[in-house]
Amino acid sequence: MSLPHHRLAEAAEQLTEQLARLGTPERAAWDRDYLHSDLTHLGVTIPDLRRVVTTARRSLPPPTRTDALTLGGLLWSSEVYEHRQAAVHVLTQHATLLVPSDLDIIETMLRTARTWALVDTLAVHAAGVIAVRHPDDTGRVLDQWATDHDMWIRRSALLALLPGIRTDSADLGRLDRYADAMLDEREFFIRKAIGWALRETSRRSPGFVTAWVEARIDRVSGVTLREAARRLEAEERTRLTAAYSGCR
Repeated sequence: MSLPHHRLAEAAEQLTEQLARLGTPERAAWDRDYLHSDLTHLGVTIPDLRRVVTTARRSLPPPTRTDALTLGGLLWSSEVYEHRQAAVHVLTQHATLLVPSDLDIIETMLRTARTWALVDTLAVHAAGVIAVRHPDDTGRVLDQWATDHDMWIRRSALLALLPGIRTDSADLGRLDRYADAMLDEREFFIRKAIGWALRETSRRSPGFVTAWVEARIDRVSGVTLREAARRLEAEERTRLTAAYSGCR
């Protein structure tokens, strides 16, 4: 049974009050610069933030899916970075409760996140968990994300494949299509995401990665190549790097 809204609102308020006491101006300034963020920053470290979220969670009964979404939404409604990071932790800690229709809520958060530090965790550990658990019901959404006008949504389509790639349920067909369609983009965060996904794929399917990169060596960026080849055998790395240099 879900908790009353006022109980969740009280929990959110208590959580944000605790975070306000933990930050420092120096850390806030560093975070803002590092993340290129226009959100308000309190300067709370990630370990402290996780501890506060975990304490708040343990003060409540085991949450239902509705509870997790409501508490996450209350925290996300703030323009304070740490409040939004807390919302991300709430959702990812309870990601196994989420269902494909919740991708609509996650997409809204991705569009308003405004920094990779929020986008990446949501994409991998919320959207990605849903995709692994419900592959037949999430593919259409990820396909739409992969062609979206918003760069963060396109990046999220790639990163949402990572939980599957890290297990035995890699969707190499989607990785192939998404990465190939985005390969000519000049946006750093897209190039990095392609390389990241290929790097993780190389743990179990190095042959796929080598062949994929080699067939596109005249199109691949240096950022993508470095990431994709990072865990390949030294001989393959050297060969791909030489082929890349030859195309330049």
